[in-house]
Amino acid sequence: MERQTVTGKWLGMLWDDYLNTIWRDWKGKLGEKDRLDEPQWLKQWLAEHRFPDLPYPDARELAELKQFRSLLLRIVRTLINGEKIGSEDLIAFNAVLAEGLITRQLGGDAEEWKLEYVPLQSNWKQVMADIAADFAAKMADGEPGRLRICDNPDCLWVYYDETRNRSKRYCDDKLCGNLMKVRRHRARKKAEEQR
Repeated sequence: MERQTVTGKWLGMLWDDYLNTIWRDWKGKLGEKDRLDEPQWLKQWLAEHRFPDLPYPDARELAELKQFRSLLLRIVRTLINGEKIGSEDLIAFNAVLAEGLITRQLGGDAEEWKLEYVPLQSNWKQVMADIAADFAAKMADGEPGRLRICDNPDCLWVYYDETRNRSKRYCDDKLCGNLMKVRRHRARKKAEEQR
């Protein structure tokens, strides 16, 4: 059964989408760009994740969004390496969580009642708190050892490995997986020719 975050977004979809707002050309030709710097893209992202339509963040809010993304990525890398999250990072993460003000209410009808979480504010701090809550729930209910960063150095997509044997190395086996297979093959051929 899927659970919802405080604003109704499904767990496992929000935190990784947020971390992957730095777009990288997985083929390595077009570099990277920060989607948070694109007002129209960010507006669409908010809509896709059922957030209210917020004005584009001001300079301070944008800096906070990027700083939180860096913090979350640092935590993910720490967990991938099997290390303990540092106390400073944990304090900073919990401070973001604390910014999310919510109330609970009973919703539904006589057929199906449910506990709903209703945000008490509509701003960028609430967005970051919901992202933090989504990540925290995934780590509490899931397995931090399943966090991955794509092995394609041009991609670096962050994802949660849902495979049974925990062996997924690429965000997409058909795209990054095949590309890396071709690159390894070409490198072997080139090495053989140089002998």
